[in-house]
Amino acid sequence: MLMLEQRIQQQFYEAADLHNLAAQEMARPLALAAELLAACITAGGKLMVVGSGVGQVLAPVMSLLLSGRFERDRPPLAALSLRDDSVASLAQQVAALAQPGDLLLLLDGEGPSQSLLDAAHAAHAAELSLVVMCAASRTLWREVLAETDVLLAVPHERAARLSELQLLMLHALCDAVDLQLMGEQESP
Repeated sequence: MLMLEQRIQQQFYEAADLHNLAAQEMARPLALAAELLAACITAGGKLMVVGSGVGQVLAPVMSLLLSGRFERDRPPLAALSLRDDSVASLAQQVAALAQPGDLLLLLDGEGPSQSLLDAAHAAHAAELSLVVMCAASRTLWREVLAETDVLLAVPHERAARLSELQLLMLHALCDAVDLQLMGEQESP
């Protein structure tokens, strides 16, 4: 039992260490992504969110947090999640729905799949900026991104830590967008 408890504690310690490291390394690129997202929304654009692996599960969470509410009431923001299926690929959906000024958020949970890469190229063809969340080792994304895009490269490779941090970063983005759109929240 003691060995099992220690193993469980190690999960928490590893996550806490990563959060501390990421707080330093990710603050600036997250602020850039939040500015892109707020500019997109205030200009009448929409956020489209796609993902792979656990990112495919987190994509609808992000769109719901923006189109519904995060931690306080605000008007709904234009956000939708797209899902790769046999009827229409992510790239086809992006091409069909994208308007200049929109933003595409890619949540790479298991490596840059061809589907995500095709969606990124379709977004660029439609003059969209991209925000990509991935593990730091996924250097292929650096080759795909344009100057107007933001890379949020998590300083870890383990899938569990990546997905935990992606959720935290999505929450940080929502909070930063709310701050930009509505100002500081008054304390009760």
